[in-house]
Amino acid sequence: MNNEETNLFHLEDLNVNKIRESLNEVIDALDERGYNATNQIVGYLISGDLGYISSHKGARKKMQELDRAEVVEVLLKEFKKQK
Repeated sequence: MNNEETNLFHLEDLNVNKIRESLNEVIDALDERGYNATNQIVGYLISGDLGYISSHKGARKKMQELDRAEVVEVLLKEFKKQK
C-alpha cells in the first residue's frame, strides 16, 4: 500500500473481534468450573440475568461489558457463514 491510499477503519470489525475474544474467554472460564458454557450463555442472553455467568476469571464482568443484542447478532452471522 502506498502513502496515497486511504486506510479504512471498520469499527464493526473491532466489535466483532471483541465479542469473539470475550466469548472464548467466558467459555473457557465456564468450562474450567464444570459448567455447560452453551447453556449458561444462552440463559444469560435470553434472561439478562448475569447469575448464569460465573465470576471465575472475570467472566461475568466480560459478559456484562457486551451488548446482548450485538452478541446474538455476531453469533447469527457466524452461524450463517458456516452454511
